Amino acid sequence: MKNNFGFPTSSSEVNDGPARRTAKIFRIKIKALPAFDRVYKKGLAASLVLSSVLAIDSARAQYVGNVSAFIEDARTGTVLAQINPDLQRYPASLTKLMTLYMAFQALHGGQISLDQSVPVSVRAATREPSKLGLVPGSYITVEQAILGLVTKSANDAACALGELIGGDEMRFAAMMTAQAHALGMSSTTFRNASGLPDPEQVTTARDLATLGRRLISDFPQDYHYFSTPVFYYHGREIPNHNPMLRFYPGADGMKTGYTAQAGLNLVASAIRENVRLVGVVMGASSNAQRTRTMADLMDQGFQDEGVAPVERRAIIPRPLIIARNTPASRRHELRLYAASGLGKKQPLQVAEAPRGGRLKKLGIIHYVLARTPITKHAKPSEISRSVHSAAKHGHRSKT
Repeated sequence: MKNNFGFPTSSSEVNDGPARRTAKIFRIKIKALPAFDRVYKKGLAASLVLSSVLAIDSARAQYVGNVSAFIEDARTGTVLAQINPDLQRYPASLTKLMTLYMAFQALHGGQISLDQSVPVSVRAATREPSKLGLVPGSYITVEQAILGLVTKSANDAACALGELIGGDEMRFAAMMTAQAHALGMSSTTFRNASGLPDPEQVTTARDLATLGRRLISDFPQDYHYFSTPVFYYHGREIPNHNPMLRFYPGADGMKTGYTAQAGLNLVASAIRENVRLVGVVMGASSNAQRTRTMADLMDQGFQDEGVAPVERRAIIPRPLIIARNTPASRRHELRLYAASGLGKKQPLQVAEAPRGGRLKKLGIIHYVLARTPITKHAKPSEISRSVHSAAKHGHRSKT
């Protein structure tokens, strides 16, 4: 699949795991261009553009492929869309949704508290690869563990939290499975707290939709954690991996997941006009396929529920992080979130080209550091500036 400029729309970036950084100098200017997906880094100049509104056909089959998907009304349970809903698949980091369900249940049952210290075992500290970097013998609070699961998809925090609640991870996994069956998730078995590969750890899109709906209805006071845009932990900024939060109107939470065996998974929820949908996509082959399938099916779901259509933005993959050429200790000091053409905080798009030449490659700028914020009212001459960019080269990693 290619976009209007002839470049691939599939993305190899992944929402779970670490990233390497390299630097390049760009010249930034606003210019009107169509939407695009993937980040590239070569070229002599860059044109920074506001995301153009993209109307996507909800029946676009090339974004569906062999995925499983399920969309339902979170209040009524009405099924609005389903694709292979009962095919058992590996949940990957969507497992952490059940870990969080168990944590919220323990919180409200009085077994644990948000400020309680969670000991980090050797086993927890060695849960690779997506992790907070917890050290054996150290401690993390329950709330920090929750935020680490929601944003970083931290396997070490998931294991530590499971050990706190269940005594050990295997016992906690058995508790997770029992709770899943009590919720009606009859096709689900959990073997660990994180979603790391295990051939016996399986679920379905239908079961995960049930879990998402019950997280919302059973723990409404805790749902706000899923909307967390950034988790600040020991001086680090850890962004939320959920792409729907960045571009889909009304989206306010849930979780991503990836392993090589599972493919790219996503549970998302969005609310418009007091109608809340919960959606699941499993087994996508790219970030673009996963997010577009979810967005298209949710668009159709809202339409079926009588909700007026809302213009939404192009798919935003892993962003470029823009920083002035300052020491690393001060790099994030003046970060400004670029405003979109609709006046909401959204990423901006960038196209690279030699001066006076044709556009070569396309990408995204998610944050802009400058003396003044870039707004929809700014003129191109007012926002042209040189910046130091640190482009994140994502690579796929487990869960």
